[in-house]
This record gives sequence, C-alpha cells and structure tokens, in this order.
Amino acid sequence: MYLFTIILSFLRDKEYRQLLGTTAIILALGTISYHYLEGWSWIDALYFSIITLTTIGYGDFSPQSTAGKLFTIAYIVVGIGMILGFINAVFYHYKSQSGKSK
Repeated sequence: MYLFTIILSFLRDKEYRQLLGTTAIILALGTISYHYLEGWSWIDALYFSIITLTTIGYGDFSPQSTAGKLFTIAYIVVGIGMILGFINAVFYHYKSQSGKSK
C-alpha cells in the first residue's frame, strides 16, 4: 500500500508527469527505430532501448546495420541524460516521501 501511495504522489506532481512522459517518448522512439532499422521484435527493441539507456549493456543484442549503429550513437547522447534524470527524480521523490511518513 505504501508503494502505491508513493506512485500516486509521484503522478500528481506536474513536473514528474512531464519527466515520465518525456522518458516514455524517448523509449518509444528507440523501440520504434530499432524495430524498423534492425528488424527486431517489439519486445526486443524495447528491451535493448532500456538496457542501452540505463547503461547496463548486457551485450546480447547489438545493432548490425550502419543506420542502427548511427542511431544508437545519437540515442545514447540524447537519451542517457534523460533516463538518468528520471531515475534520480524517482529516487529523490521516494526519499522525500518516505521521510514524510515517519
């Protein structure tokens, strides 16, 4: 129940909603691009987008086409800051909410 309360408070804040929306758009852009550039399934393309932008990089997928490689370079430069900002915002929101409940 506590986690649900934190998620709701996160979604009520306009700035967090905008950050969530921007993050979703960046992930959707990567997913669509990899689906068409590399011919990957939708789930594989989403998986690769998330793994790439969170800098985990398992190495089980990698772009093989020149267009896919060039897109990945631009995608990382643009997307990594946004994803890390999103993760940071979620962490600080959780931290501030857990401090209020004590």
